[in-house]
Amino acid sequence: MNLSWHCPTLTLFGADGIAGWLEARPAVRHVTVLVDAAVADTPIVSGVRTSVEGPSRDVRVLALAGPGDAESVLALADGLHGTDLIVAVGGGALLDQAKLAALVRDNPAARRRLTLPQRSGLILLPPEIHCGLPVIAVPTTVGTGAELSAAACLVFPQGRRLVLGESLRPDVAVLDPLATATLPDELIAEGVLEALFRVVSLYAGDHRDMPTEDALAETLAVRLARLGHELRDVRLGGGRSDDRIRLEIAKVSGLTHLGWTYIGRDRYGAKGWYLANELSTALGVRKMTAVAALLEPLWRAIADGDQRLGSARRLSRMWALLRATDPDALPGSPAAGIGALTDAWLVDRRISADAARLDTVTARTVRAWGAGLPMLGGLRAADVRGLLDGAVLDAEPALS
Repeated sequence: MNLSWHCPTLTLFGADGIAGWLEARPAVRHVTVLVDAAVADTPIVSGVRTSVEGPSRDVRVLALAGPGDAESVLALADGLHGTDLIVAVGGGALLDQAKLAALVRDNPAARRRLTLPQRSGLILLPPEIHCGLPVIAVPTTVGTGAELSAAACLVFPQGRRLVLGESLRPDVAVLDPLATATLPDELIAEGVLEALFRVVSLYAGDHRDMPTEDALAETLAVRLARLGHELRDVRLGGGRSDDRIRLEIAKVSGLTHLGWTYIGRDRYGAKGWYLANELSTALGVRKMTAVAALLEPLWRAIADGDQRLGSARRLSRMWALLRATDPDALPGSPAAGIGALTDAWLVDRRISADAARLDTVTARTVRAWGAGLPMLGGLRAADVRGLLDGAVLDAEPALS
């Protein structure tokens, strides 16, 4: 098992820091600014443009709409010839498109990886694949941590796929509260839950105790819980999140991708992600709505002793720490507790689907992540369907 990791991404606080970074790199003459069309006219895009413009620098701005897919990413890559730097401003989907396009532009091996037909939902990039086109990521959402992660999601004809490889980490991440100023607090709350889901899933999904790594994961989880409670209180009081709390959430979200929190862990420990990915895609709901719906049945199964999903002992230990952040409001059991926390944070977890649609989700999940593939481990179709039944309102039981 390879236990090494590195995180070469430089983090800047404030878009104005891009100008100083560029001053040390006079060879960067041609810059492409990729922006999510939904934020194209916002102050953060204006600030980024001001930072990258210069008398000896050619800057072009491309606005992208929608999540993109494999075909559009390859076309984007082909249009980047001559570009010395990408500055991507947008949510996780936009940042993922930028990361992938930068990777495949001059890299035939990476392009082949993305275009090779396969049923697996996971595309692993070998360590010898490198990205030659620098990327500066400016996230306008919180939760995904795409600005610091070695991962990207991309839509293929058979569904949304996960691409993993160190070559996907951006060179620079810019955290600026101006970038999230127009983000609804509902989505900020979902972002906190997403980051919490990520760190706890890898922690509880592995049965081994690792003192240093555990301590870091526990610290991040507790910090996220406190920030989520703070945001909840602001919302219930009729207020709006301010620059400080949005920046703090963005910082901790990115830190959940810190290698020390998962070094040596089971790479496929976060099994709930695979189910949520297929559930959200098949039902056309937001990813975090699917995650929120799945958390309670998933944690109940772990607490009840399904060791394929994770460690009941470690989940109980983590939940005791999380519950201590708000003991009067959160139940003692992990499953009931995460349900109460999700509701208290006003994150929607209501999903409806009939038996036929759940059968489809189950089949898609097993095909993409199980049936001999390692991601689902020993989970079978009946196990997947049982978790989905617990997540969906008025679910009809599978026919035996």
